[in-house]
Amino acid sequence: MQVTDIESKWIRSHVQQFAACGVGQGTVAAILCETLSRRDILAASRHALAQLGASAFIIELPSPAQTEVVPVRSTGACDAVQGLAPVIAALAQTDIVIDCTVEGMLHAPELPRIMAGGTRLMMISSEHPEILERVGVNPSLEPRVKAGVARMRRAGRMHVRSEAGTDLHIVIDGCPAGGNWGYCTERGTRSHWPGGLIAAFPKAGSVNGTLVFAPGDANLTFKRYFESSVTVQIENDYITRIDGAGLDAELLRSYIAAWGDREAYAVSHVGWGMNERARWDAMSMYDKGDFNGTELRVFAGNFLFSTGANEHAGRFTKGHFDLPMRNCTIALDDEVIVERGVLQGELAPAQG
Repeated sequence: MQVTDIESKWIRSHVQQFAACGVGQGTVAAILCETLSRRDILAASRHALAQLGASAFIIELPSPAQTEVVPVRSTGACDAVQGLAPVIAALAQTDIVIDCTVEGMLHAPELPRIMAGGTRLMMISSEHPEILERVGVNPSLEPRVKAGVARMRRAGRMHVRSEAGTDLHIVIDGCPAGGNWGYCTERGTRSHWPGGLIAAFPKAGSVNGTLVFAPGDANLTFKRYFESSVTVQIENDYITRIDGAGLDAELLRSYIAAWGDREAYAVSHVGWGMNERARWDAMSMYDKGDFNGTELRVFAGNFLFSTGANEHAGRFTKGHFDLPMRNCTIALDDEVIVERGVLQGELAPAQG
């Protein structure tokens, strides 16, 4: 899809998003972007902040040179800030940072210093504004996500299984867990748009079992659906085998091996999607340059399995996969909270 002008409807969707974050007259806001940021999102953000009466400024940084041996995608850790103290200081003095960088600042090393004084971060996923418009503010998510996070934090174990053959056991007792609903109002908080994700970062040695990716599951680093079955064995957090006869398995093996880094085989985070407005099949509608995959990370009832960096387990790497899976059953301490891809109980959206 190609866009030559910013649509007024996209400005409206950004106004709605920022208003849900409490942005209004007198709010001090910074738009953080880089030279490779999407111009349509940047323009919509600028106009929306002006309409809301915010005192806003823009910081644009050069997108750094690519230095890795393989393409880097889907890290959630923008490297454009480069630790620059004046940039960090300027962002830290705002009420809210509108993050329009390519990869986003959610896992960037500078973020704790930016947010230390109470600044909050609203990350806009780098994709076509139509996606943002379609999966916009959903007030019903906040109480359900909070309930899911509370349930995750009370649990000691997570068990994920599927008819395709997945049988994964995860110790989550005491591990960091959180969630977002697409906007942030409290000081020192962060969120991303589209929202609706609950995730935990297991401690070292907590993940064991088998994952079986089936057709229709997604590889968001490659921005493609699995078209063949791939079986992954995990022992003490690390992938030890990737079995499958098709291209999907070969691509997975090749990309992870290319990093030459054992940590690229490790588990990063696990969780599930909560957003009933997000669609698992949306990736088929967009060119890769217009799709960053956040919608598939948050679609209701998916099990999101991710590999790569997990600072809470002492592991760091740029090699990263986000792999949302359909039709899984997720249990916390034997209580099923997702049944074959359908949210249960207080986590389920209201009917009708």
